Amino acid sequence: MPAGRPGPAAQSARRPPPLLPLLLLCVLGAPRAGSGAHTAVISPQDPTLLIGSSLQATCSVHGDPSGATAEGLYWTLNGRRLAPELSRVLNASTLALALANLNGSRQQSGDNLVCHARDGSILAGSCLYVGLPPEKPFNISCWSKNMKDLTCRWTPGAHGETFLHTNYSLKYKLRWYGQDNTCEEYHTVGPHSCHIPKDLALFTPYEIWVEATNRLGSARSDVLTLDILDVVTTDPPPDVHVSRVGGLEDQLSVRWVSPPALKDFLFQAKYQIRYRVEDSVDWKVVDDVSNQTSCRLAGLKPGTVYFVQVRCNPFGIYGSKKAGIWSEWSHPTAASTPRSERPGPGGGACEPRGGEPSSGPVRRELKQFLGWLKKHAYCSNLSFRLYDQWRAWMQKSHKTRNQHRTRGSCPRADGARREVLPDKL
Repeated sequence: MPAGRPGPAAQSARRPPPLLPLLLLCVLGAPRAGSGAHTAVISPQDPTLLIGSSLQATCSVHGDPSGATAEGLYWTLNGRRLAPELSRVLNASTLALALANLNGSRQQSGDNLVCHARDGSILAGSCLYVGLPPEKPFNISCWSKNMKDLTCRWTPGAHGETFLHTNYSLKYKLRWYGQDNTCEEYHTVGPHSCHIPKDLALFTPYEIWVEATNRLGSARSDVLTLDILDVVTTDPPPDVHVSRVGGLEDQLSVRWVSPPALKDFLFQAKYQIRYRVEDSVDWKVVDDVSNQTSCRLAGLKPGTVYFVQVRCNPFGIYGSKKAGIWSEWSHPTAASTPRSERPGPGGGACEPRGGEPSSGPVRRELKQFLGWLKKHAYCSNLSFRLYDQWRAWMQKSHKTRNQHRTRGSCPRADGARREVLPDKL
């Protein structure tokens, strides 16, 4: 053997233990006495401790002490070798370990505490669980989409993270009679949720709560009492269409279809619309849509792209006096208003369709009148006489323009055409 080159035994001593077996110790089970040529036992085995606690552990070798003595042993935690000063030899076959102010476990299946022989082989292992007991879950909310099922979700305790595997169970029962039932379909709409698909009763309240348990304890939420008819919701309204209203530069028409899930049930629905301009993240909400399935947005900016969404809230199902739960918003639908040289007011209101046929033209005419009045600074009191005079002037102005189109108009010297205004109102 060449001088200066370590022998096979030295190379084996320096070679780090394989990482994968270490990671699987607390999943497949740590080595126990009798599992290798040199058997050993770690005590305490698989302890569970609070964060900040201390641990006193020992690794005792059984069998042939000449092959593996306490002086040649060492410890690793999650594959990393612990400092020698944390260990001390108790006797020829036992090595002690002292850990203080423990942090939460790095993996919920437990941290891997392993006792090794001098050559790096694994003699024994233990799963170390360090964490917190669960806190009381809160903020339970439930909803039903077809009055036959129920989906609930909740929020873990204030700290949330316990560093240990924590099991959450949703329990429910009829309020005045019946036995406790446990929900079985978990994680349906998130990590802390559960779905009850069937066998629910109507017209009677349920009591619902969540229980949290782990190795350090358990906690139970407050009880939520609800009637299925009071927590009905729907999918978002489908087939939302947004279009222009003729040449009106400040309006858009919105139409949608009622959610089909509740079409066979006796209920009413109210809707909300929200919209925003293309380069903004701020939504404006229109609440006064009531139960119509079409609406006209007015007071918009000309030549602007708008994104529009609609959502639904069913109420009055089978006579329930409580409103349901708002659905999610529909997918955004985009449309643009016509371009115009006149600046739009940029407001935003909903004009429900289905009114009198003449209401649209009358409103536009009033808007034109008020705009004209503001433009020409007429400060006199508004009256029907003033409005009638303006109408007469408008008719005369239209007639004059028609004549100019037929016979030709007289341009001014600067090339612009004259604007005819009433001499006196």
